[in-house]
Amino acid sequence: MFRVGIARVSVTGKTSAMAALLGSTAIMMLASPAYAQDTATQESGAAVASDANENVIIVSGIRSSLASALAEKREASSLVEVIQAEDIGKLPDQNLAEVLENVTGVQITRRAGVGSGVQIRGTDDNRVEINGVGTVGSGTGRGGISFEDINAAIISSVEVTKAPEAKTTEGSVGGTINLRTIRPLDLTDRVMSFRAQGEYSELSDSIKPRFSASFGDSWSTGMGEIGIVLSGSYTQQEATSFRPRVDRDTLIAQGSGVTSTGAPGPDFDYIGIQFLNQELENFEYDTINFAGTLEWAPNDNLKFFFDAIVNDQERRQDSSRIQGSGVSSLRFNNVPDSFETVNYGTLDGVNLGSIQAALTGVIEPNLARDDDDPNLRFSSDTGARVTDSQVYRFGGEWESGRFSMQAEASRSTSNTRNPNLSTTLNFINPNPLTPLDGTSNDNSVPFRYDLTGGALTFGVNFDSPFAPTVDQLLDPNNTVLDAITASNNRTENAENAARLDMSLELEDLTGFITSVDWGYRYNKASSLFDQIRSTFGTGAIANSPNGSLFSELIVQGPSNFGDFDGRALAFRNFLVVDPDRAFSDPEGTLDILQAALATTNGSIDDPVSNPAAFFDIDETTNAVYGQANFEFGPVRGNIGLRYVSTKVNSRGNTVAAGVVTPVTSSGSYQEWLPRVNLVADVTDDIVIRASYGEDLLRPDFNDLSLSVSFPTGPNNAVSLGNPNLAPETVQSFDASVSWYFAPASVLSVGFFHKKRDSLFVTQVEDVAIDANGFRDITDPCEGGGIFNPLPDRNVLSNIPGNGLCVPLQTIINDTASTKQTGVEVAFQYDLSQFEDTLGFASGFGIIANYTYQKFSGGEATNSASTRGAAILASSSGLPGPFTRVQGLLDFSPHAYNATLYYEKYGISARARYTWRDSFRTLDTAAGASLNSTLGFPTVTESRGQLNASVTYDVTDYLNIGVEGVNLTKSKIEQSCVNSGAQLCFQGLPDRRITFGATLSF
Repeated sequence: MFRVGIARVSVTGKTSAMAALLGSTAIMMLASPAYAQDTATQESGAAVASDANENVIIVSGIRSSLASALAEKREASSLVEVIQAEDIGKLPDQNLAEVLENVTGVQITRRAGVGSGVQIRGTDDNRVEINGVGTVGSGTGRGGISFEDINAAIISSVEVTKAPEAKTTEGSVGGTINLRTIRPLDLTDRVMSFRAQGEYSELSDSIKPRFSASFGDSWSTGMGEIGIVLSGSYTQQEATSFRPRVDRDTLIAQGSGVTSTGAPGPDFDYIGIQFLNQELENFEYDTINFAGTLEWAPNDNLKFFFDAIVNDQERRQDSSRIQGSGVSSLRFNNVPDSFETVNYGTLDGVNLGSIQAALTGVIEPNLARDDDDPNLRFSSDTGARVTDSQVYRFGGEWESGRFSMQAEASRSTSNTRNPNLSTTLNFINPNPLTPLDGTSNDNSVPFRYDLTGGALTFGVNFDSPFAPTVDQLLDPNNTVLDAITASNNRTENAENAARLDMSLELEDLTGFITSVDWGYRYNKASSLFDQIRSTFGTGAIANSPNGSLFSELIVQGPSNFGDFDGRALAFRNFLVVDPDRAFSDPEGTLDILQAALATTNGSIDDPVSNPAAFFDIDETTNAVYGQANFEFGPVRGNIGLRYVSTKVNSRGNTVAAGVVTPVTSSGSYQEWLPRVNLVADVTDDIVIRASYGEDLLRPDFNDLSLSVSFPTGPNNAVSLGNPNLAPETVQSFDASVSWYFAPASVLSVGFFHKKRDSLFVTQVEDVAIDANGFRDITDPCEGGGIFNPLPDRNVLSNIPGNGLCVPLQTIINDTASTKQTGVEVAFQYDLSQFEDTLGFASGFGIIANYTYQKFSGGEATNSASTRGAAILASSSGLPGPFTRVQGLLDFSPHAYNATLYYEKYGISARARYTWRDSFRTLDTAAGASLNSTLGFPTVTESRGQLNASVTYDVTDYLNIGVEGVNLTKSKIEQSCVNSGAQLCFQGLPDRRITFGATLSF
């Protein structure tokens, strides 16, 4: 974020340009961090002084860094995007996902407002490396290390490769992200810096510290050149997001409903309220990062290196969910006060028409129809992701004449624990109008909802005669324990690799082949998952201990749900099991709950390994490549071929009648991956690029699992692995033209086309529902789905207890090809060249990019859920079935961002606006499944966000600054079926302000 004014880099000899580039990158990263510097800096106004012995390049600020990154991209042999360290430090972005959002063709997703996922050209399926070494994540997917786990302060530059060469490791669809740390032998002077910051999170109302420090130096000794760089950081962060959820997935036929007072309902079909959920997500991060590099060059032809990157993160979750459930039991007795028209649009060319939907109204108990619904539940979701990840890289480089070789071995590991103690309390309404029936944990509570103005607001209807008072809502005696989940799941991922890369220079020996590269890479990846869990659901009031028996654990829940937008209607008065105590003392908390359960002859077992959910998968890959690099006239590039052979072994268990039987599955595949890159420097200012490449995407490890894990919710689907999944294959075409029309400036237009085969697609088998809205509660679920023994049946059965049929979800390969075509436009311009005429205004510059992409093809579909089919049949007048090709998830057709920056007189300021078009996703509020979204992935609506920063150089050694994220408090909206259709979920994320200072030496 902060720089240190001016750095001086001395370089000598024929390697001066490269030393200047890398040396100034390191210095400005450590001291600021800042961008690298190369000869392009001279074009952007940096002063250059020289004498017979040395060049002294004065590097300053954003412009030099932009010019440096632009020069690296221009000289690359394939299509790459580069962000140098000054960009990472100066942008208003505190993690690498948010940094990458500046790259053309990149969009990101956020968790509680913090960047967590990255899509390159519309796909999450990308490879993440550190110094060219593959990383592993904390989960069982393929995404690599989480960007929220790494502080940008330890990274010197980010490289995104969109068009791979033959020597580029396979495994991505959109691109390869390489996070580069500083190379110590490129330093010419000792560098040290220290940064201290505080981050204020508005919704959390907290200030958390951030510290980072760096040291680097190199020495000439009798043993040769030795250099070391050490960078470390300690970060705390708190992020809060409100996520209200309203399920309107129940069809009320015309004439079948009455109002809460008994008046006749409307003479048209409409969809009523099925479920209300007020979720407050709160995440607290505690992260330690370290990056260290040691390099030793005994002579000019030989160098050894050792890299170590260590990340230790605890991401604590302290969330609450307030649920208005059992609402559907009274769906015919609470006609809404007002309606809105929901137009569902089209699905694969079928016009779905429109229908009336509940907009405002009350949900009143009707004891004659149902004596214990609707009900109010308070859940405390307390858990953590505790991850220790490490990347080690050791190797050497040797050069002799025309021949050079690099050999390295690496190990990436990630060990994660997920301690969790989550509880649910049922509120027992003491209002005498709602007597207990003794057969369930429910007791009628009236609700009010208002969905006008695009806001999902709801709460207790205090105007109702059935309503409890605030004091009654906050009395532990009016709560009972409903459910407990205690777990400490374990995930262990590793990737061991070794590679040998060789090159032979042929310049002056052949007509146009300048060199040939060839090499071999061995890789063994593994993923082990062990579910260590215990669950307990009381199911009935007789089994539910009263809150007075564990009142020492009960505290009032957060009351600030309206802080984002000032909403008046919300659940503000409720009780939860103390999340701080549950997290810091889970054993003591469980002991108190166990004592309470003993009064009703209940108990929860200690968490134990669940053999049915266990899996252990390893994958061995051998790859070889050959590549020829060429240059003739203005044309340069490379052509090569990569061969990949992979073998997968999957181990799991089946459990039948209490007997555990190990099961195994093995498979293998081979792929030839041709790759070609062409670059034509047609003039001094215009560069044309074209490329063709093939790659493959391997399935996530959990999607290959032979085991099964049962969730605790009655509407959550059970995910079942598919060990027969084949890898996706992708063919990519790229073409672009770049016009470098002024110093540190460019206008570029690019075209890309991808053809994907065997696309991974999520499929759900829904559950049959009878005329009363009940599900089958016996195995083997002849009407569809799978039997889950854990959930409380709630309103889904008229027989209280646990266990029922739930949806079944799995992943398959789409049998049809898919196509993706896009255009990328990037613009960068700097006014510094007009200093003499513009004066202070010459400090301005602009960076902007725009991406358009279109997806087509595929034949694997999502189908409307049972409830969804009834609704769509009414809206469209068609019998169904209603299906839609799933295609790519998290795919936005349009995206752009624009940054206006100013740098002059020691002031450095930026304002960046990022906009992303709508996209389909499985990421929903409060764990909503496809079953509760009418059977289709939800649509996250288009959204823009404004970030900004300003810093000031107090002296050559001290810099202060402030930055803001989500300054306009942009909210997230999610619709069911299609964009602009039925509003289902919202996300109301934090606005965060960071302030601090950097001291450098």
